[in-house]
Amino acid sequence: MKISVITSVYNNKAFIAEAIESVLSQTYDNIEYIVIDGASTDGTVEIIEQYADNIDIFVSEPDKGIYDGLNKGIEKATGDVIGFLHSDDLYEHSQVLETIAKTFKEHGVESVYGDLTYVKKESPETIVRYWKSGPFSTKRLKSGWMPPHPTFYVRREIYERYGAFDLRYKIAADYDSVLRFLGKEKISTHYIPEVLVRMRVGGESNRSLKNLYRKSKEDYMAMKSNGIGGLDSLILKNLSKIQQFIIKPKD
Repeated sequence: MKISVITSVYNNKAFIAEAIESVLSQTYDNIEYIVIDGASTDGTVEIIEQYADNIDIFVSEPDKGIYDGLNKGIEKATGDVIGFLHSDDLYEHSQVLETIAKTFKEHGVESVYGDLTYVKKESPETIVRYWKSGPFSTKRLKSGWMPPHPTFYVRREIYERYGAFDLRYKIAADYDSVLRFLGKEKISTHYIPEVLVRMRVGGESNRSLKNLYRKSKEDYMAMKSNGIGGLDSLILKNLSKIQQFIIKPKD
């Protein structure tokens, strides 16, 4: 099983090397690594080029944002399974992709996902929030639940069949794709009960009150578009984040 890992980046010279090295540290031996840069001007491209021998596909050109970059990566991917490691993120350990491949093979599903921790930007060993996703159910999805998207790995044929990220969404295209795949199209999935990814805090959706409002508006739009949930689901989705600050991952 070939796994295509896609990183979309724009002007992130501070952390792009760590993200790349996290992919290269994986022990799984059938990885296609794709890096899509949005024509960075801060030195990011020069850092990526230092890893040219270990990157299968590298594109640097203007795009319409992270989701457009990820869509370009999906179009170029040849793996059986597609996943994403954002330029701020790190795998929890070197065997994450081995675990993902094993889960796909053992359970014969169309997607898998796990848990995620939010960590401090300058010290990724310091956990700020713990997103314990738990097993999937349609009832939970309708109640505002979703898997952490950076841990969500999906067979490439699903993107070919049901489409990639909808660029009408500037912040919530990942949530829309989850609702489309798991809710509307009812693809099969399996939960991996362990932390797979560390995400640095400070994502686009949380940078300002304006973005938080826009995120909620887009979340609601995605729910209505896919026929999954409504205003009550949106409220529960936002309230569910509170427990992420309380629950701690087990050592």
